Amino acid sequence: MREATLVLALCGDVMLGRGVDQILPHPGDPSLWEGFIRDARAYVRLAEAANGPIPRRPGAAWPWGDALDVLDLAVPQVRIINLETSVTRCPDAAPRKAVHYRMNPANLPSLTAARPDCCVLANNHILDFGRRGLAETIEVLDAGGLRTAGAGRDADGAWRPAVIPAGAGRVLVLAFGVASSGIPASWAAATGRSGVAFVAELSGSQADVVVDRVRRVKRRGDVVVASVHWGPNWGYRVGRDERRFAHALIDGGVDVVHGHSSHHPRPIEVYRHRLVLYGCGDLVNDYEGIGGHDRYRADLRLIYLASVRPGTGELVRLRMTPLQAHRMRLRRASAEDSGWLRTVLDRVSRDFGTDVDIEDHETLVVNPG
Repeated sequence: MREATLVLALCGDVMLGRGVDQILPHPGDPSLWEGFIRDARAYVRLAEAANGPIPRRPGAAWPWGDALDVLDLAVPQVRIINLETSVTRCPDAAPRKAVHYRMNPANLPSLTAARPDCCVLANNHILDFGRRGLAETIEVLDAGGLRTAGAGRDADGAWRPAVIPAGAGRVLVLAFGVASSGIPASWAAATGRSGVAFVAELSGSQADVVVDRVRRVKRRGDVVVASVHWGPNWGYRVGRDERRFAHALIDGGVDVVHGHSSHHPRPIEVYRHRLVLYGCGDLVNDYEGIGGHDRYRADLRLIYLASVRPGTGELVRLRMTPLQAHRMRLRRASAEDSGWLRTVLDRVSRDFGTDVDIEDHETLVVNPG
């Protein structure tokens, strides 16, 4: 008899604001406060210059494209994304920030089209429109029936894990952001103050704090996902502090480390039979036509499908489906591009004892030894 598994769909950064918001059925105010671009519609024009015309008002599900079929065919019990966008009409852009992301709340159907079970909010854009914008974001997501983790109306709310029923058990998502991803310390939630669940440094003492929170909420049979926004936007190097921190989380009861912040996939590790994703890369954004880091092929995206043993969280198998951003929509990557991604991920993951293989010229796989 085939062993029953729990399938988690783990996605990186989902940014439905700025240029993406402008093509959706209800575009918000296109005003920007960036150094060179002051109108979000300019990002649509950059993408069109790179890949061809993009329809206006194409329907709420447009940005997801083939990703919806990938998710539906995989039938994951739990879908987790990092929502790197404020969902607000608030005009008060956070000062001294180079980039601000927001989606018109009327475009919420574009988010719910992917049916996420948890939207992680612990990142460096969720307060782009201040605490007023965060309050509206939380209200809109709550009204839409979406679970959140990693930000809240106070510290207790920010650190409270999302609880997702899954079969006979539960998946708990505990989310937090680290200063290394660019989250200002002033965004930290506190008693009586809204904000994000914030970790200033990847130290042993901070790992102990997170582990203590895990132990307080984890029950027998739960699978715990630590969703962490950390590290730089570019590069494959994983710092010693990141690796030690990830290992400390798993030693303390976490079953999956779901890392994000990087614009491209980073190394994969299986530690004590449990999955560590050091960086999932972006999934949805408006970055087409923006040059400068071409060697990382940030147009190539991955959906991670982790099959774990219910009740223990041990990794049985990891499948990854490559997609490509094209005309602000995700399409399946070519066999050639899938092969390129496999080669890169296999190379950068070798130091972590991980081999990345490919099946059917398109699906990347990790089979734990």
